[in-house]
Amino acid sequence: MEHLPVEVIGNILSLLGSARDVVIASATCRKWREACRKHLHTLSFNSNDWHVYHDLLGSRLEILITQTIFQTTGLQGLSILMDDVDDFSASTVIAWLMYTRETLHRLIYNVRTTPNVNILEICGRQKLETLELSHNSITGVEPNFQRFPCLKSLSLSYVSISALDLNLLLTACPKIETLRLVNPEIAISDAQVTVELSSPTLKSVYVEAISLDKFILEADNIESLHLKDCALELFELIGKGTLKHFKIDDVSVIQLYIGETVDNLESIDVSNFTIIWPKFYLMISKSSKLRKLRLWDVVFDDEDEIVDLENIAVCFPHLSHLALSYDLRDGVVNYGLQGSSHLENVITLELGWTVISDLFSLWVEGLLKLCPNLKKLVIHGVVSEAKGHEECQMLANFTSSIVQLMRTYMHVDVQFDYE
Repeated sequence: MEHLPVEVIGNILSLLGSARDVVIASATCRKWREACRKHLHTLSFNSNDWHVYHDLLGSRLEILITQTIFQTTGLQGLSILMDDVDDFSASTVIAWLMYTRETLHRLIYNVRTTPNVNILEICGRQKLETLELSHNSITGVEPNFQRFPCLKSLSLSYVSISALDLNLLLTACPKIETLRLVNPEIAISDAQVTVELSSPTLKSVYVEAISLDKFILEADNIESLHLKDCALELFELIGKGTLKHFKIDDVSVIQLYIGETVDNLESIDVSNFTIIWPKFYLMISKSSKLRKLRLWDVVFDDEDEIVDLENIAVCFPHLSHLALSYDLRDGVVNYGLQGSSHLENVITLELGWTVISDLFSLWVEGLLKLCPNLKKLVIHGVVSEAKGHEECQMLANFTSSIVQLMRTYMHVDVQFDYE
């Protein structure tokens, strides 16, 4: 070990992540202390890593973090995640950021201070490429002054910010590619809650736990869009047909528009969602490059609606991964097996139920016949803790049916995933 260059030791210590582990390891010898002081590039303080963080007084914890940070030079990555600890002094936190800001490329910051610390003012115009803020407040964004010329990834969780400041913040990041919004507190100035965001460089957008009247996103180069646990009256994506991955999970939305040109869509994942199938199908039917389609626990607005797998086979000739959950309504399955077209390229098939019935195995058999080149079958199921005799018998019958069925499909790898 003594022959290792001090720079390599610095890289090893940086991979430890936890500041406590770094401090302990640096006590090994003088050479390791030098590596920690001159060549450490990543440091992480997380209150969940060590129970003592919760036992210390706020002032004592500030001293420990200050001493550790100030013993380093040239930190590129700094993570400070302090949940369920006392508020820190704003002046102390400002000192940490001022000391490291000129070399930082990644900052993950979840610190409650009194008063609030303006991260944008301190870290703007520097080399930051990744910024993750939690439980913070952002006000009065000035794009010309608080500019982030190198920032590519921005994450805001439980952050209070106005709709205007959020859009101005994107404007201040001319190279941003990834945006993540989790349960933001959107300050509004009128009765209608509207957010309009615009960025020509955004490629990936993730939005979770947000309630708005209107959410309009203009992103000419977006490739990935994921909406989760949101309540929206209108969501509109304005782009140039670059979207490749679209995922929507547990979202309530009255009007949904993802652009007129969806020719480049490669994956669509819809779950826990009330869907008007004819309208949704019309929106995605031109996605001839689609490779993955997942419709899971969807509720059809019209109970008599049928997802015609014949149309899916014709419109999505490159589909290789199909996932459908089974929903029985008055003896009618919402996924029709009629038609002569086959899903020739589907090699992975995922099927699931919420309430099992004897029809499920027949449905599985019908879908297997539509996928002549299938290689993998995954069956998902929900099994209640309190199982009556009838449910147990039904599950046993299903198991027997699948065992018998798969003798015909020996080349298919079968997996079961029950919860």
